[in-house]
Amino acid sequence: MITIPNELTPIIKVLLDNNVRPIIVGGFVRDALLQIPSKDIDIEMYGIDTLEQLKTLLVPFGNVNEVGKSFGVLKLALNGLDIDFSLPRTEIKTAAGHKGFDVKTHTDIAFKEASLRRDFTINAMGFDIGSLRLLDPYNGQDDLKNRTLRCVNPETFIEDPLRVLRAVQFAARYELTMDDQLIQLCKKMVAQKAIDQLPKERIFEEIKKLLLKAAHPSIGFELMAKIGLLDYFPELKALQGVKQEPSYHPEGDVWIHTLLCLDAMASLRSGNERDNLILMLGILCHDLGKPATTKMMDGRIRAIGHETAGLEPTQTLLTRLSDEQRLIDAVLPLVQHHLKPLQFYKQKAKSSAVRRLAAQVNLDKLILIAKADFLGRTTDEAQEGFFPAGEWLKEKADGLNVLTHAPKALLQGRDLIKLGLTPSKQFKTILQTAFEAQLEGIYQNSEEAQLWLHNYLERSDFGKS
Repeated sequence: MITIPNELTPIIKVLLDNNVRPIIVGGFVRDALLQIPSKDIDIEMYGIDTLEQLKTLLVPFGNVNEVGKSFGVLKLALNGLDIDFSLPRTEIKTAAGHKGFDVKTHTDIAFKEASLRRDFTINAMGFDIGSLRLLDPYNGQDDLKNRTLRCVNPETFIEDPLRVLRAVQFAARYELTMDDQLIQLCKKMVAQKAIDQLPKERIFEEIKKLLLKAAHPSIGFELMAKIGLLDYFPELKALQGVKQEPSYHPEGDVWIHTLLCLDAMASLRSGNERDNLILMLGILCHDLGKPATTKMMDGRIRAIGHETAGLEPTQTLLTRLSDEQRLIDAVLPLVQHHLKPLQFYKQKAKSSAVRRLAAQVNLDKLILIAKADFLGRTTDEAQEGFFPAGEWLKEKADGLNVLTHAPKALLQGRDLIKLGLTPSKQFKTILQTAFEAQLEGIYQNSEEAQLWLHNYLERSDFGKS
């Protein structure tokens, strides 16, 4: 039995009293059968003629958003629930891309026919609220039980190129196996360059779901390789076959290591979606510099400088996915410095080195990247699950108050003005020198900073008139 949120009860009563047959469809039904809580609910309305009539019934319950009106959808936010009310509709392909459809709503259509437009059988189920009956015309419940991902209609599936990416992320999120027909359909669509029709924003949305919602994102990336989708991401494809030193990486090549790292990072995700995205992208890209730097040296496989070499392919890959430079800028330092936690631990780095690193990268995130990198291999140490370098650096950085944020300069331009100096180009030199002294630990609080500044100005030409 599928449990209906109590918040919906008064709305459902009004709909039924007005001879409207509400059927919950799509993801909510799928997730309910898997006992996964969901706040997003799609409800199709059978037995009502127009959206205007539907809106009249919904208005007493809150602000009805008509943003989806052209597709026959009204939206209502209710006590934390995001509800889409729609009329049953059919779609006819009229142009290229995932938006090239002529959508037609219907007042009286069989649920099976209305569900024919959906992508996968697990998304084509419905729950008739009036009769409390599961509607499953394409055997989606059996596919869930059998852990199988199967399309509803092969002929219409290929009309929407976005479905290739949806197949990948659904297979990973729910740990389903694509049936042979679906794999062949996806291969065909990729080979025909159907993905070229998609804007980068839509591609990135599906990649984000794969990275943020799958316990084992590696499943999705393995499927991407299997169906040829890595041709769209040459920076990732280049990782395949790049050998690593077996003593450090007995798991295999850089691609295999990266997949293991993705799963390790997924296990370390917190509740903050933005931070999780930065971390998942960081670990996805952390070894992109290895294809260009891997060499055999003195009988061992080395990739010296791969951290810095990874910056350019990281920028290129992420720019292909997103125009949000702030996001990319948050990922790049994690790639550039991902070896530092282990290096600092081995060197027992000084406090000044830790402060300098914190000025360049968020250490809290960097430690997680390094930990996932450490765990994403099959060495005995990794299997134990403990990353001593991370614990050491975390304690050190926390003690210096730079774990979660960069050191803040204790001396500012206003301090120079208070001492009677006139703003000039020299201010930049003074403040840079002051910050270097702060990072070195020469002064550690405002009082010591003022004393340092006074002495510095006395020793230099800046303090002389």
